[in-house]
Amino acid sequence: MDSNNYTSEIKKQFEGKVIIITGSTQGSGAETAKLFAARGAKAITICGRQENKGLQIKKEIEELGAKCLYVKADLSKVEDCKKIVALTDTEFGTVHSLVNVAGYTERGTILSATLENYENNFNINARAPFILIQEVVKIMIRDKNNGTIANVLSMAMYSGMPFIVAYSGSKAALAIMTKNIANSLAGHQIRVNALNIGWTDTPAEHDIQKRVHKKGEDWLSKEENKVPYKRLTKPLDVAKGLAFMCSDESGLMTGSVIDFDQTVNGWHSYSAYDTKILDGSLLGE
Repeated sequence: MDSNNYTSEIKKQFEGKVIIITGSTQGSGAETAKLFAARGAKAITICGRQENKGLQIKKEIEELGAKCLYVKADLSKVEDCKKIVALTDTEFGTVHSLVNVAGYTERGTILSATLENYENNFNINARAPFILIQEVVKIMIRDKNNGTIANVLSMAMYSGMPFIVAYSGSKAALAIMTKNIANSLAGHQIRVNALNIGWTDTPAEHDIQKRVHKKGEDWLSKEENKVPYKRLTKPLDVAKGLAFMCSDESGLMTGSVIDFDQTVNGWHSYSAYDTKILDGSLLGE
């Protein structure tokens, strides 16, 4: 019996790997980049619109022992999505993994959502991953490196609260693309999976709770007291789930969409039939 089959050196989980992680200048994306660096990644490309945050995360990743390329990019722009992949290939010579963490969650119901809201949600949450995957798999096929792709979804894809109609639809679209692309790439031994996360404590969520929902600084402690495990999902929880999907720990798993939440199918304790939600009381009126 080979005991090595039952042990793993987690610090070498991504040894020699070149990885692109979107939405990586804060929150779950930044935490994922740092975790992958701590677990041996050779090089990581991070991206985002805020250069000061990007350069700070770059420094932290390099202190963990990985090379890091920061690309200032707006994922609502097709050319920026392509630029991220092209610069990574030029700088590091290949891509082994792509992790699509970036997301757009601006609120809007079926009555209040504008066309701009709809387009922003779909452009960033569905179109950008599509373009990034399209560009990355060309490199993975070229280099025959049995790459991995992980997409971050949301439990809102099952239905979602009334005030995130376009967001819910965009994440559902990415879920179906995950399965379709996984099936398409199986012959090249490129695995594609998705982590379907629940309510997560991130800087972006903190901003929305205060700006849109008009909640105070103590919103997090109040909401965490209401949920079963007395805390929201944390960025490191998400990072560990993505590490499983992108490493050999997940074996030949592909086309899987894994729910990662403390609720079942996105169920929440307050009623989705509260007409005040639909009528705009949570939209700043």
